[in-house]
Amino acid sequence: MVIVESINNMKNEMKTCKEKGLSIGLVPTMGCLHAGHMSLIKKAREENDIVVVSIFVNPTQFGPNEDFDRYPRTREKDLEVCRANNCDFVFLPQSDEMYPEDFLTFVEVEDLGKVLCGISRPTHFRGVTTILTKLFNITKANRAYFGQKDAQQLIIVKKMVEDLNMDIEIIGCPTVREDDGLALSSRNTYLNDEERKDGLLLYKSLTLAKDLILNGEKDAGVIKKEIENTINSGKNTSIDYIEIVNNKTLKPVLKVEDNILIALAVNVGNTRLIDNIFIDLGEEAI
Repeated sequence: MVIVESINNMKNEMKTCKEKGLSIGLVPTMGCLHAGHMSLIKKAREENDIVVVSIFVNPTQFGPNEDFDRYPRTREKDLEVCRANNCDFVFLPQSDEMYPEDFLTFVEVEDLGKVLCGISRPTHFRGVTTILTKLFNITKANRAYFGQKDAQQLIIVKKMVEDLNMDIEIIGCPTVREDDGLALSSRNTYLNDEERKDGLLLYKSLTLAKDLILNGEKDAGVIKKEIENTINSGKNTSIDYIEIVNNKTLKPVLKVEDNILIALAVNVGNTRLIDNIFIDLGEEAI
């Protein structure tokens, strides 16, 4: 496994791989790697000759009052995870090289980034799409892998790649959960024992919503109210949003038909958790 910190060195390594005709799979991360990341790495390993994991806590996707400074940074543990999962390269870029003092250019997918999480985090997705554009250009990856837990991010990145004719395939992979249903997230490390119990209410409410829909309930307002009641049963929960939307346009629906996304953001104590479920009434919900 090769560890690369310089952009030019990374570009040179990837150029060599491309000249050999090797396919490249990229797993972009902010570190603090867990089993969800490992599932992405495994998928990339199955589908590509070369696997690259990038680890970069991207400052431009954090708002002024968010957790950039305390976001968990576990470099040595992350490198061990990458070695154990047969990664070929780990890209550890430096912030001052990714964003030099004269940096002026940003990439933004309009509309899709201004709803759901974009309401309370108005600059977040601009930071996400900008850093991913840079990583795609640096690595020249054939494919990039993202978890469906970050559903809005996945939808936005797919739209960016489509609109800008980027020569990369975006692969969405199922959300990985603990045995009790809690979606894996680096921010779960912030939760104390009581808060973690309340964190389980997100998936419990989504499961309830799925059952309601599969049993014939179509009124989005009724379903949202049941989700709200479930989450508000917690002692440490405060709802940011509950939305039922079209899974491509992210526009709210009044009646549940096919191709929807139920998305939640909930503050549990001081930790903001997100979760979601995709449902297509023509197929089994995922």
